[in-house]
Amino acid sequence: MRNWFHIFPENTGLSLYAWIIFCLLPFYFVIANSTPGEVIAGVLMIVLFFTAYRLSFIKKGWIVYAAVGIELAISIGMTLYFGYVYFFLFLAFFVGNMNSLRAFILLYVLNVLSGGAAVGFGFYIQSEIFMMQLPFIVISLIGIILLPFTIYNKNKQEKLEGQLEDANERISQLIVMEERQRIARDLHDTLGQKLSLIGLKSDLAEKLITAKPLKAQQEVQDINRTARLALKEVRELVSEMKGTRLREEMRHVKEILDMAGIKLQFSGNQELGEIPLLVENTLSMCLKEAVTNIVKHSYASLCEISIEESSREILVEVKDNGDGFSAETVSLQESGIQGMRERLEFVNGTLEIKSNAGTTLSMRVPRIVQPVRKERKA
Repeated sequence: MRNWFHIFPENTGLSLYAWIIFCLLPFYFVIANSTPGEVIAGVLMIVLFFTAYRLSFIKKGWIVYAAVGIELAISIGMTLYFGYVYFFLFLAFFVGNMNSLRAFILLYVLNVLSGGAAVGFGFYIQSEIFMMQLPFIVISLIGIILLPFTIYNKNKQEKLEGQLEDANERISQLIVMEERQRIARDLHDTLGQKLSLIGLKSDLAEKLITAKPLKAQQEVQDINRTARLALKEVRELVSEMKGTRLREEMRHVKEILDMAGIKLQFSGNQELGEIPLLVENTLSMCLKEAVTNIVKHSYASLCEISIEESSREILVEVKDNGDGFSAETVSLQESGIQGMRERLEFVNGTLEIKSNAGTTLSMRVPRIVQPVRKERKA
């Protein structure tokens, strides 16, 4: 229910001044052609009506229904005795502000039946007074019938709009959280593999610095190269935050495997067909994580990457000839496999892992053709 100081609506086609006139008008009907006793009784009825009307807005429970009952009785009395039918419009507006559909229907039926019966009987006992204001009575009856639905639907729409606004705000917060997590994963994937490689190269250079200085010098050069590459990727990620294309990621993957001394065999097409950028970016990041695992954990000398496209899905397989995946040697969290699964599930993809004389990761995503991609190429 609205507060009592909001009882005059702004969405009924009537201005505030018109509603004020409706508040003052009953006094005219009471004073005109009435005895002093009738004037006192009429004024008391008007004051009681507006008191009950205010209580019906600010109270709850049985008090509301008791107040509405008093208002209906006064409205009928004012109609039959003084020819004033417009209190039923106030009740119509109040009924439209009911939150409960059951209460709305009950009070609506009572108000319409009471108003119609009072007007009909009023024509029978005071036909002259009612005929003088016939157009206004007809308009009032139409308002009694239509106004509650107008107010009820308007309030319902405002409530739904408020809920929609809250939902949009919540979605915005979730998008921000998801974007933060994505940035965190991207930074982990970008820096993690490079720092891991730098660590491996540093350990190797430390062991070779005395026995094989030239080899150690080469490792230091690789470390320098990897650090510069990591810095470049971080700058691109932070400054532009743009999606990574598969062909670009394949170039980075080749550089990483070359520096790790792992041979790369590739089959398929790096230029994917019409797929959303999000899907291509997801595959690129998962490919990077898979290669990082090979460098960090597999002790492999060969990495095979294949990309297969069909009308229904895209399959990316990453296979190595290393020691294989073992839960005792590396956890799902440490290997980033859980993050890969989450990324692929976000685009309705799947991840399969096979470990036997090496490890094979199969990443599948459904093909979704979007015309937006053409605009992005332009």
